[in-house]
Amino acid sequence: MTAEHISPLGGLNEVLGIELTEASADTVKGRLTTDRHHQQPYGIVHGGTYCALVETLASTGGALWAMANGMQGVVGVSNTTDFLRSHREGGIRGIATPIHRGRTQQIWEVLITREADNKLLARGQVRLQNLTDPEVIGGFGS
Repeated sequence: MTAEHISPLGGLNEVLGIELTEASADTVKGRLTTDRHHQQPYGIVHGGTYCALVETLASTGGALWAMANGMQGVVGVSNTTDFLRSHREGGIRGIATPIHRGRTQQIWEVLITREADNKLLARGQVRLQNLTDPEVIGGFGS
């Protein structure tokens, strides 16, 4: 796997419309504008949308920290997202901060709020595995 395979703005993030507004090894902020494409049958934002935003922001920060410390990046091994308030359409934003950063794993917290009134919509926590050999992910290596 090479750096060309890694982009925080491609794949599912592109489909969902996730934008990174700030990214460092200590804080990652992002946003997206939700519409009918992000909704489940009851007309509210699908929980998977929140989970994807949580995973994206935490993984971006975790990867930046890991690479700054001589590792190749990270992969998520656990994502726990609590849905606190429903939302239908419009901008939402998330902010990710580290809880723990160790030799083999990291834990990041992400808070998602509605842009219109700054109310907390969801809270997530992601456990990340630090990578020393990304070739073993997804069948690329042994």
